[in-house]
Amino acid sequence: MLKGLGNLGDMAGMMKKAKQMQQQMADLQEQMDEMTVVGESGAGLVKATATVKGQLTALDIDPSIFQPDEKEVVEDLILAAIKDAQAKAGERAQAEMAKVTEGLGLPADFKMPF
Repeated sequence: MLKGLGNLGDMAGMMKKAKQMQQQMADLQEQMDEMTVVGESGAGLVKATATVKGQLTALDIDPSIFQPDEKEVVEDLILAAIKDAQAKAGERAQAEMAKVTEGLGLPADFKMPF
């Protein structure tokens, strides 16, 4: 590459990879608005859909759980489904980011400054 300049040739290649990764991260951020996960509770009686960024987009509740004397159970199921969706969103976001950063040989938990 750049002979006689020591590690500067490697540095140029690394900078190029970093620039590519920055673009891939920007693209991924946009795609994550469209990626969704579904969290469930009560054996699927309550389902919460969220974007990979954790934004709740839909809630599906089986009507069979609407019993007046089980209000607290329904609330707990809804909360559990939302938490499950948010946890899955976080896991998916980390997995997608890891795909981008592995090209540079960085640790999976490495935080980029951009």
